[in-house]
Amino acid sequence: MPTEFISVTFPNPSTEIKPIPDAGVDPEYLVRYAKTLDDYAFNYTLVPYGSSSYDPFTIGATIAAATKNLKVIIALRPNTLPPTVAAKALATLDQLSKGRAVVHFIAGGSDAEQAKEGDFLPKDQRYARLEEYIRILRRAWESPEPFDWDGKFYQFKQFTNQVRPVNGKSIPVSVGGSSDDAYRVGGALADIFGLWGEPLKETKEQIDRIYQAAKDAGRAESDRPRIWVTFRPIVAETDDLAWAKAHRILDSLKANAAGTAPAAANIAPQTSTPQNVGSQRLLEIASRGDVHDRALWYPTVTATNARGASTALVGSPRTLADSILDYVDLGAELISIRGYDNLNDAIDYGRYILPPVREGLEEREKKANVTANGGT
Repeated sequence: MPTEFISVTFPNPSTEIKPIPDAGVDPEYLVRYAKTLDDYAFNYTLVPYGSSSYDPFTIGATIAAATKNLKVIIALRPNTLPPTVAAKALATLDQLSKGRAVVHFIAGGSDAEQAKEGDFLPKDQRYARLEEYIRILRRAWESPEPFDWDGKFYQFKQFTNQVRPVNGKSIPVSVGGSSDDAYRVGGALADIFGLWGEPLKETKEQIDRIYQAAKDAGRAESDRPRIWVTFRPIVAETDDLAWAKAHRILDSLKANAAGTAPAAANIAPQTSTPQNVGSQRLLEIASRGDVHDRALWYPTVTATNARGASTALVGSPRTLADSILDYVDLGAELISIRGYDNLNDAIDYGRYILPPVREGLEEREKKANVTANGGT
């Protein structure tokens, strides 16, 4: 399948570097942001989930109504919605969007965050629950007949789902993480596996582990998960200007973390060691140096205590395009890019980064066709 691009949708203009205290949904901004992504041919947008944040299904339906081609990725925690309800909700969104719904599962990387919504399962059991959850969804989407379920986490009798995905079979399922359980569940069941931006060597190691988990689960090479890698690009006309911009952004992140910027209390990260393996990996890599490979920058990781996707790519459009293509060459088929000035960065990416990346992809495809045809 072709390489595709993902953004993240925000319901208002508040950002990490310029937070707006107690900002609510701004409908005009949300629609403008979604249409911008559609106009610049982003393929997907992720609607995030947080225990105190907005309902992703409502935001996702608004995005779908405002766009023509953009696929909507709903972030979902299994503890928040029974799988029978989720199956219908996702299929409803799929029908409303004419086949543009995707679901990204968050098993839950923080006990404290899970507890805020009454989930007290330990992390290993959260992945076991996720595995059961995905199997129920698949059955609910595919089965025209009522069925029973008697599992460890879910039990029900004669559930019938009359809300079918547009393709009549399924909706793409994404799983992310960097733990052994994440590799096992995602490798076995996911259509897409999400990774945070790590250096090329570490990313290749993770991809190999995901593919091995898929093989261990009996999946053919043609059926293994597509790899999704996430970055926070900082782009300017030249490399020097981009690095100057990066340091200004870093200063803002540090000020917010220290509580010295306006509204910093609303976004200040925790200073304790993160519980999830993905954040631990990012912090360990950050301890080895600031810059990795062509342009992968890690001070943004330490400034935010690896809160979510936090690794930056810094440089000119050409530098960033080449850096992204390095990951494509490793096997990444989905590239997620979001910045620190959300709407303006999305516009810059659409104008200056996506075109040279797509040109590079076309060149690779031409070379592959020449090779396949015996060099003629």
